[in-house]
Amino acid sequence: MLAIKIINVSVRDVRFPTSLEQHGSDAMHTDPDYSVAYVVLETDKAELKGYGLTFTVGRGTEIVVCAVKALSTLVVGKTLEEITSDFRGFYRLLSSDGQMRWIGPEKGVIHLATAAVLNAVWDLWARVERKPLWKLLVDMDPAKLISCIDFRYLTDALTEQEALDILVKGKKDQKSREEQMLKEGYPAYTTSCAWLGYTDQQLTQLCNEALAQGWTKFKVKVGADLQDDIRRCSLIRKLIGPNNTLMIDANQRWDVNEAITWVTKLAEFQPLWIEEPTCPDDILGHASISKALAPLGIGVASGEQHQI
Repeated sequence: MLAIKIINVSVRDVRFPTSLEQHGSDAMHTDPDYSVAYVVLETDKAELKGYGLTFTVGRGTEIVVCAVKALSTLVVGKTLEEITSDFRGFYRLLSSDGQMRWIGPEKGVIHLATAAVLNAVWDLWARVERKPLWKLLVDMDPAKLISCIDFRYLTDALTEQEALDILVKGKKDQKSREEQMLKEGYPAYTTSCAWLGYTDQQLTQLCNEALAQGWTKFKVKVGADLQDDIRRCSLIRKLIGPNNTLMIDANQRWDVNEAITWVTKLAEFQPLWIEEPTCPDDILGHASISKALAPLGIGVASGEQHQI
């Protein structure tokens, strides 16, 4: 079945008016309309398609759609076997096109478009193997999985061999961990009760509902107004109690010194971490913030801009 050929790439601009009620709002994105560029890979086997998406927040989704269409010429005509036999090469084909990489080799629009296409390819591969995607990945031979990853720009921190050794070692008790995850689920937190634009009444209602559903970890959007952050964090900490976990997220709002000062004033609410306190490209800035906040027991987390 890996011999199936991709014969068309379709993409849609799908948007939801979440800004009307401030769902998803934070210090930098005050009126987001949660949206996706939604990709479908059609194959010469009509019953087999791959579905992928990349997340956006409204205006600009049409630009990502255009980028997907531009990349589609690199995808149509390829068999799934061609792609999966050299997944790393396929990734580089999309992300390092000699002309399109000029407008964002591994950042911005081209990277978002690449993500949507790659997600659709992974989905197609999993469907062919008749497995959910997570199962395709955990069942995959470690060497094969490593071969799918582009290690360019990574080897100073993690070599292919080191990554392979980690996966091989993890295989030893994989079955028990898989059984545990299927039984207990994967640990997660909720942000849905603490978007920046929500009223205190909404915060209270949604936190209580989340607690009733069994949530124990809560992330709060901060960064627009310090006094408002103090009030909101105080309210949420009282609602969730001292034993549940609180995290805060500034969505890149501050410079380095401002981040340190601001978060220090929120330390009384015992946040586990501050996410994206400053520009995602400022690695040294993140290190400085981390060093300054460590004595307070507050960690620093990166976000989507680092993860992609």
